[in-house]
Amino acid sequence: MTAGVLPGRTDPAAVPSGAAAGTARGVTARAVILAAGRGTRLAPLPEARRLPKCLLRYGGTTLLERHLRLLRAVGVTDVVLVVGHLASDITAELAALAPDPAPTVVVNPDYRQGSTVSLHAAADHLAPEGDLLVMDADVLYDLRMLTALTAGGSANRMLADHDFDPGPEPVKICQSGGRVVDLTKDVPEGLAPDRLAESVGFFRLTPAASRELAATTARHVAEGRTGLPHEDVLRELIRSGRVDFEAADVSGLPWCETDFPHDVRHARTHVLPRLEGLPG
Repeated sequence: MTAGVLPGRTDPAAVPSGAAAGTARGVTARAVILAAGRGTRLAPLPEARRLPKCLLRYGGTTLLERHLRLLRAVGVTDVVLVVGHLASDITAELAALAPDPAPTVVVNPDYRQGSTVSLHAAADHLAPEGDLLVMDADVLYDLRMLTALTAGGSANRMLADHDFDPGPEPVKICQSGGRVVDLTKDVPEGLAPDRLAESVGFFRLTPAASRELAATTARHVAEGRTGLPHEDVLRELIRSGRVDFEAADVSGLPWCETDFPHDVRHARTHVLPRLEGLPG
């Protein structure tokens, strides 16, 4: 998840920093943050038994507040927050933070069915006039990563970290000939990608691709394919050729998805000290 720069990879110092390179340069975007999950794998961590993952604190600041401040720094203030597990705690935190403008909160009563259902709960918000950002709520990350996601004109883009352990847990971005050809935890037999990277869990879609995402998510739910993560919807768009994603290389930048207690410890002791200062 974090490491020095390896040959052929992006130098983190070369990734533009701050709002000047982001959506404030004319590209409008809406961010949909998926924060409805139960985080059952964090249960051994005492604080996670009483708090949703996005309310765990890092350096005294919740992940939720970090998301909102970092998005604002790149010019994204149109935010939709999908909640479910301990939803009232999250809305209470929003009330205390009092961001302006306030995020739109969507409650998914069926959050136990997984993140595809959570994404579908936000169906009315998945086709904005500008680009759509789809983000996992449980990631601690550097501002430069969000800048890499939002920089430039309208695009279909995901964030790729090539410095990772390709075990069974990471969602893998498979690239062949410079194209993203699959997004999966288990690389299919017979697929021989040129490069593998770990997905950070942040995606950007153009308005046309956003409409494809909304329609495909609705079909998955209608067909009862609700136990699968929302990445499976994105995977279908990739494998069918309906959406062509580019992979922005963020190797070397500090980040951590917080699924397990050891992830939280790693995030606090190794990732947090390496982050750029949190914008106001």
